[in-house]
Amino acid sequence: MDFSLSPEIEDLRKRTRAFVDEHVMPLEADRENFSDHENIPHERLEPVRAKAKKAGLWAPQSPKEYGGMDLPIVAWAVMYEEAARSLFGPLALNCMAPDDGNMNVLKKLGTPAQKEKWLRPIVEGKVRSSFAMTEPAPGGGSDPSMIKTYAEKRGDTWKIYGRKWFITGADGAAHFILAARTSDDKRKGITTFLFHKDQPGWRILRRIDIMGPEEHGGHCELEFDGLEVHDDDVFGGIGNGLKVVQVRLGPARLTHCMRWLGWAKRCVEIAQEYVGRREGFGIKLADRESVQMKLGEVGHNIHIGRLLTMHAAWKLDQGDFARKEVSMAKLHVANALHQAADVAIQLNGARGYSKDTIAEWVYRAARAARLVDGADEVHKMVLAKFMREEGRDFWLWSAGNRV
Repeated sequence: MDFSLSPEIEDLRKRTRAFVDEHVMPLEADRENFSDHENIPHERLEPVRAKAKKAGLWAPQSPKEYGGMDLPIVAWAVMYEEAARSLFGPLALNCMAPDDGNMNVLKKLGTPAQKEKWLRPIVEGKVRSSFAMTEPAPGGGSDPSMIKTYAEKRGDTWKIYGRKWFITGADGAAHFILAARTSDDKRKGITTFLFHKDQPGWRILRRIDIMGPEEHGGHCELEFDGLEVHDDDVFGGIGNGLKVVQVRLGPARLTHCMRWLGWAKRCVEIAQEYVGRREGFGIKLADRESVQMKLGEVGHNIHIGRLLTMHAAWKLDQGDFARKEVSMAKLHVANALHQAADVAIQLNGARGYSKDTIAEWVYRAARAARLVDGADEVHKMVLAKFMREEGRDFWLWSAGNRV
């Protein structure tokens, strides 16, 4: 475990920082570039995405033969954090959820034909994608083994029935990964399928109104009433859906953390800029001990989050699932982001509560961070389970150190 960056990754960090400052920050600075859902319309982002491709800063998680960078996960951590200095940075570089997680799992588990059909267009930026797993109660949420949506075999095809909700990016996505039940087996009862938006037998019931801000395509409720999927589009093998979910969600949770760290650092920037010039009662806010205590605690927690994230990224690069390390990072960084946005708003006063800065945008997104991809409580349960099972070995740096 070495936290120093190689010359290549340090160069990548600098290039990402410079690109975001020059090409992405001006888009964010103009509120006219925000859509009604408080994101940025694709037509306004496309020219910047084209520049990112030319700059060699495109799709860091994806194979080079499809136009990606095929970087190790440690390099993602560095690049995503720099990209997320702007709200739109990860979108500009094609490393934003849910496409990011979908590209990664398709790269790892897709057949050559599936990669060509389903992965390449996402990497190239020609289509957006979505991952349909979560269901209304009593269906699957944090526990995917509870999934009720089911698929019936009909010759060389499957007919799928059921309902999903809070499916990120579904409105506007063309490629979908769908988890459905194919048997009652507790471990091998879930299968994942690939389908295109134009296939009949499904529909978007509604785009669910949320606190916001919304990601591209919102968070939607879907109904499946006989969606037909060919055997060729079974993803990961029949009965291997829980494995597919695990392979996708582990790195996807961690890439959330990478982006959230960038947002959290931006909130500190906003706070520091304001308290450095604002005076009250004969003294600058930055010189008040109470303000210094707030900012010091935020900086402390952000850096803990960076170390947790980098450690988990390193373990994933070693071939470890890093389940407890990812849970630690996700739990801590989500709360550090929330704290950073809250402090930025508090120190900016009324300005912080307004839309004159992005702090209020990040604050609302940060509240969702403590729910998405496993609520805080779920990750605490995961950690408690590992502590119970591993005892003193819970604290080992790697599994190879057991004695």
